[in-house]
Amino acid sequence: MKFKCLDIIAAAYVAILIVSNIASSAKIVDTGFTFFSIPLVFDGGTLLFPFAYVLGDVLTEVYGYKTARRVIWTGFAALALSALVFFVLKILPPEAYWETEAGSAAYDGILGGISSGGIVLASLAAYLAGELSNAKILSKLKVKMKGRMLWVRTIGSTLAGELLDTLIFVSIATAVGVFGREIFWSLVLTNYFLKCGIEVLMTPFTYRAAAFFKRKEGIDVYDV
Repeated sequence: MKFKCLDIIAAAYVAILIVSNIASSAKIVDTGFTFFSIPLVFDGGTLLFPFAYVLGDVLTEVYGYKTARRVIWTGFAALALSALVFFVLKILPPEAYWETEAGSAAYDGILGGISSGGIVLASLAAYLAGELSNAKILSKLKVKMKGRMLWVRTIGSTLAGELLDTLIFVSIATAVGVFGREIFWSLVLTNYFLKCGIEVLMTPFTYRAAAFFKRKEGIDVYDV
């Protein structure tokens, strides 16, 4: 069956994944707030990455788990490719003027994370565990709930998927020295609450997008 919109959704999904992973490596943000004396900080990718879950929910809701899984694996390949490209750039000899004006130290400080083994392993492992579990739970709940209460299904699957994603990502990244151990719980709590909060706020969009693409494609897949 030829779909009208699947390629557009998949392209947006992959773009969000790549940009959010670069942002995660580039900056840690301090919110200025604390939670029971734990400073609330988050990596830059947290602002964008939840939208991948929103699109993942739309993919699963409209096209079914099999199609969503294929897009998820496509995203995995794109992330691996981007990491490889940044790694190759990292080891290539720098031009003299660029080294003076910018320098390898600046490159390593901003993009070194996404080009090093630790952050790549953390990102890929967390991404696969979180996204596949999110899609699987959503598809099972859709059958069980007979397509009703989309907000319960999207938020419920996100709570589980984002928990796995956040714990795996921060744990591996901390273990290999990308993040300091002193901000482990700060990152876990802030990333998880922020990601889930964005998903909740985007629920009206998820409803409208799912309804629109169901009409446009003329399908509504149940993974029975």
